[in-house]
Amino acid sequence: MIKKLTSLIPGILLALGIAAIARLLENLETSAGLHIIGASVIALFIGMIINAFWKPGKATTPGIRFTSKKLLKFAIILLGASLNIGTVLTVGRFSLTVMLFTLATCFGLGALIGRALGLNWKTSSLINAGTGICGGSAIAAIAPVIEADDTDIAYGMSATFLFDTIMIVVFPILGQWMGLSDAAFGLWAGTAVNDTSSVVATGYAFSEAAGDFATMVKLTRTLSIIPAVLVFAAISLHFKRKQNAESNAVKVSIKSIFPWFILGFIGMSVLASFELLPVTLISTMKSVSKFLMVAALGAIGLNTDFKKLCRSGAKPMLHGFIVSLLVVLVAIAVEYVMGIAPQGTL
Repeated sequence: MIKKLTSLIPGILLALGIAAIARLLENLETSAGLHIIGASVIALFIGMIINAFWKPGKATTPGIRFTSKKLLKFAIILLGASLNIGTVLTVGRFSLTVMLFTLATCFGLGALIGRALGLNWKTSSLINAGTGICGGSAIAAIAPVIEADDTDIAYGMSATFLFDTIMIVVFPILGQWMGLSDAAFGLWAGTAVNDTSSVVATGYAFSEAAGDFATMVKLTRTLSIIPAVLVFAAISLHFKRKQNAESNAVKVSIKSIFPWFILGFIGMSVLASFELLPVTLISTMKSVSKFLMVAALGAIGLNTDFKKLCRSGAKPMLHGFIVSLLVVLVAIAVEYVMGIAPQGTL
């Protein structure tokens, strides 16, 4: 047991080191007044760059695998403490209505687009989840449930990041051109831009009020991680049962595939919602969760072959772009139909 734990240390330390560097770069970026790329994506890219010049060996592979799988799940459990279910009621029915349409677009049309492009369902699902829910956090939460490969995760992260980078610049310009109010723009950015850091950057680039509202909408949107994970657990169970039926293998039970770590996630969220956790503890858990998630993505990057990713990465990028563009159009269209855009208030 001790020998096994000791074998994990080199890989874990390497992933934590990458996370520390990524957070430092993110802080330097923020201090310069920029919010273009979050630490999670930075860590993923650092890991991929290292992999291009040095492949993980026997000394680091166990710890890297442990970080990308086990520590990632632990980070997701801690993340639940920062998501207050009551936020849904605070933001109101308007944002929930828009989100229902954008989520339907991502998981409905997104699945059809992924199939048309010939992508495997895991890659397509991660791209759809990252676009529809909350970028890296959704991808990280759903990946272990569907047993996605590190390459699938890298595709999902890269696709959502590239579109977010464009939106940070384009969204505020479009918002001004359409004459959107702070509330209308905040709702649009909060439901259509993917990653949290990108939503914050986009919202505050328009105005402080728009930034505040976009952030609140984004937190509500993040709560859809819970039902999404449960749905994908059921889908994964269906595929496993189908595969086993075709190969006459032993049947798979819901107990063997259910994402038990998500119960910890939900439990933390409930405790936070009913104010049963100290504010300082919640803050600490959120910080630890974010850091471990960054480390996990660094570990995923270390296991990702950049050359292989480039050789077959055009279709996932195209898939991410099409789905993201559809979400942008659907979100603003729903706002106009509801009378929120261009000058509505909530």
